[in-house]
Amino acid sequence: MNKLWGMIAIALYGAQANVALAAVEQATDAKVPAEGETFIAPAPEPGDIPHCFAAVRPAPWQAPDLPFGVIEIVADDVELIGQASAQFEGDVDISSSTMTLNARSALIDKQQGLLNAQGPLTYRDGVAIITSRGLNASLDDSSIKLLAADYQLTEQQGRGGAEQLQVSQEALTLSNASFTTCPVDDEAWSINADKIILSQQKGWGETHGATLRIYNTPVLYLPYFTFPINDQRKTGFLAPRLSSSNRYGVETITPYYINLAPNYDLTLTPRYMSKKGLQLQSEFRYLTETSQGMVGLEYLDSDKTERELGNRYIYHWQQQSYFNDQWRAGVDITNVSDDNYLTDLGSNYASKTDTHLARSGILTHLGERWRTDIQIQDYEVLGDHLESYTALPRIGFSQTQAYQLGWFDASINGEISHFRNNTRVIDEATRLHIEPKLSFSEDRYAWSFLSEFSLLHTYYDQQGELAGTDFEETVHRTLPKVRLYSQLNFERDTSLFVDDGVQTLEPQIQYLYTPNKDQNNIGLFDTTKLQDDFFGLFRDRRFSGVDRIAAANQITLGATTRVFDQKNEEVFNLSAGQIFYLSDSAKPTAQDFADDTSYDSLFASEAMWHWHRRWYLSGGIQYDIDGSQMIQSHLTLDYKGDDNELMQLNHRYANDVSGNTIEQVGMFTSVPIDDNWQFVASYHRDLDTGRSIEIYTGVQYESCCWAVQVTGHRQIETDLNQSINQEQAVFDSGIGIKFVLKGLGGKSSYDAQEILKEGIFGYRRPYFLTK
Repeated sequence: MNKLWGMIAIALYGAQANVALAAVEQATDAKVPAEGETFIAPAPEPGDIPHCFAAVRPAPWQAPDLPFGVIEIVADDVELIGQASAQFEGDVDISSSTMTLNARSALIDKQQGLLNAQGPLTYRDGVAIITSRGLNASLDDSSIKLLAADYQLTEQQGRGGAEQLQVSQEALTLSNASFTTCPVDDEAWSINADKIILSQQKGWGETHGATLRIYNTPVLYLPYFTFPINDQRKTGFLAPRLSSSNRYGVETITPYYINLAPNYDLTLTPRYMSKKGLQLQSEFRYLTETSQGMVGLEYLDSDKTERELGNRYIYHWQQQSYFNDQWRAGVDITNVSDDNYLTDLGSNYASKTDTHLARSGILTHLGERWRTDIQIQDYEVLGDHLESYTALPRIGFSQTQAYQLGWFDASINGEISHFRNNTRVIDEATRLHIEPKLSFSEDRYAWSFLSEFSLLHTYYDQQGELAGTDFEETVHRTLPKVRLYSQLNFERDTSLFVDDGVQTLEPQIQYLYTPNKDQNNIGLFDTTKLQDDFFGLFRDRRFSGVDRIAAANQITLGATTRVFDQKNEEVFNLSAGQIFYLSDSAKPTAQDFADDTSYDSLFASEAMWHWHRRWYLSGGIQYDIDGSQMIQSHLTLDYKGDDNELMQLNHRYANDVSGNTIEQVGMFTSVPIDDNWQFVASYHRDLDTGRSIEIYTGVQYESCCWAVQVTGHRQIETDLNQSINQEQAVFDSGIGIKFVLKGLGGKSSYDAQEILKEGIFGYRRPYFLTK
C-alpha cells in the first residue's frame, strides 16, 4: 500500500492567513523522508515520560528550523477543500518554530483561521509535553486549546492533567486540573483545582479553588494561592519547621518571603515557642549599583521564662560598597539586648559560642602608592568580661608601593586612633603610631632571603583617674626591630606515599630582635595575644596591636616537607619549628600580657596526610619544652564518600582557656541507608569533666517530590547572664521536624552536611575533600 506525503506551508501576515499549496509527490510504503523533507520523531507516550523528573530530565526539545510564522505539515493523506481549507489524515506531523504536533487527523481552515486536530495526539514546545484527544488552535493569535490533556513540564519538575488546557506565549492555563511533582507510580501529593495557571516567564503557578491531597486524601482547601515552579523569586511561604525541646517547648518556624523588587527582598519569620512566646524575625536584602547588604532584626516582646530581661532582640547590618576604583566602604554591626541572647535563642547572625560582637564601619581609599582606612570600631562584650574600648576613629595609612633606595625598599605605615571606655581606669586615650621600615629581599627558585629594619615609635595621651596606678598621662615609646629571614627549597623524586611523586624540603631560619622595655604605663586598648602555632613562629610580633611590643632576641628554626603526586596535588605535608630564646629578658612573661607562661623554647608542628581522595588526616601541636607540657593540640580524621557519606573523628586539647583545661573528642557521621533515606549524627564529649557536651542525630527522607527531616539533640546550655561553674551545667533536649513538598516550597535539595552544621560544634569539611 502506498503512502501519500503532502506538504503545506502557511505564511501568516498580521491577522490574515495566506495558504500556498506545495507539490504533492508519490512515495512508497514506509519511505524514509529524503533530504529536505520534514520528519518528526514520535513524541514520547505518557508512559515514556521519565517517572522521576528530579532524576531523569526529558530530552531537550529542539525547535524546528522554520521561519517565524510558517507552519509545515506532513501527513499520509491530504484532501484540499477549495482554496480555503485542507484535511490531513493518517500520521500527521505539524511543525512551527515554536512547537511540534503529532495527531491522527487535522483540519486547516484558512477563512476562519483555525487548526483543529483529533487524537490521540502529542503536542510539544519548549515548556511542556502534552498528550490529548483533541486540539483547537487559532492561527490569528497563536492560542491553542487541548481537551482531556495530560502534561509534563520540561524545564522544571511538574506534571498533571486537565479537562481543558490552553497554551499561550504567557502561560499554561488548566481547567479542572491537577498538578504534582511526583512520579506517576508514586504520587505522594497533588493539587486539584478549578483552574491552574503555570507561567514559565514569571516562574510561578497560580491556583483557584484548590485542594491539597496527600496520597489522594484531601487535607487542605485553598481558595487561592501561588507557588514557585522554578528558581525565580516569588512571594510566598517557605518550608516550615516544627520542633520540641525542654528550653522552647513546642516551636514552629514559618518563613514568609516577599519579593519586593528585582534588587531587594524581605523575609518575615514568625517563630512561636510555647515556653517563651512569639518572636518575629525579619531580614531585608538589597542591591544597588554601588552597594550590597542586608539588615536583620529578631524581636521577642517578652520572654515568658525570663520576664526580668524585658524585650529581647538582635539586629545586624552588613554592607559592602564600591563607589569607584579608589573608594570603597563597609559596615558590620551586630547588637543584642542581653548577654545570653545567642546562647538562649540562637541566631543566624552570630554563633552561640561568640563572646564579642563587632560593630564597625570603614571607608577606604586606594591610591597609587598609599592606602588609607578611616574606621570606627567597637565590640559588644558578652558575659563576665571587661568592656572593650571604642575606636572613634582609627585612621590607618600604609604604602601599597615602596620607594626604591638602591638595593633597599623604604616604606612607612602607621595610624592615629582615639579610644573611649568610661568603665576603665583610662577612660579616654589618643594613640599615634608610626613605623618606617627599610628592607632588602631576594627571591630565587631555590632560596629566598629577607632583611628588615623597622623603627616603632608610638605616642600616647591617656586620660582618667591615673593616680596610684602605673599608667602615665603621656608616653613616648620608640623601639627598633630587626628581622632576618631565609628559606631554602629542595626537591627530589620520591615513591613515599605515592608512585612517581615529588618531595620538597623547605628549611627556614629567622632571627628577630626587639629590645625589652617596660610597658606597664600603657593601657591595653586593642591588643591581644596571637596564636602560637607553627605559622606564628615566624611572625615578627606576638600581639595583634601595638599597645604591647614583645621583647625578642630569638632564633626560630623550622622546616616543611611536602609530597606531590603525578597530578601535582599535595598528598602529605609536615611542618615543625622551634623558637630558641637567646636571653632571659626575651622570654614571654606575665608582664607582657597577663600571661604566666615562661619557657626557654616553644615547639610547634602541623601535619596533613591526604593518602586517598576520600581520606584526610590532619593535626597539630604546641609544646612547651621548658615546662615539658602540652599547650595545645588537635587531631582530625575525615572520610568523604559518595551520596553524602561522611565521617569525621576529632580531638582537641588546650591547657588554659579562661583558667580551664579543655580536652574534647568529637564525631560526625552521615550514612545513606538507601537511595531515599539518610542518617546523620554527631557526638562531643569533654574528657576533663567526663561528660557529653552535645549529642545530635537526625534522619532524613527525600524522594522526587517530597522530603522530611527529623532531628534530635541534647546539648549543654550556657547562660552568660549569670556565673555558672562546670558542676552546675544544665542540658537542653529536643526534637525537630522539617517537611517539604517539592514544587510548592521552591527548590529543595537536602544536604546531610547542612544538618551537621546546626549544632554547637558545626561540621566543616576539609579543603582537600572535594569529591
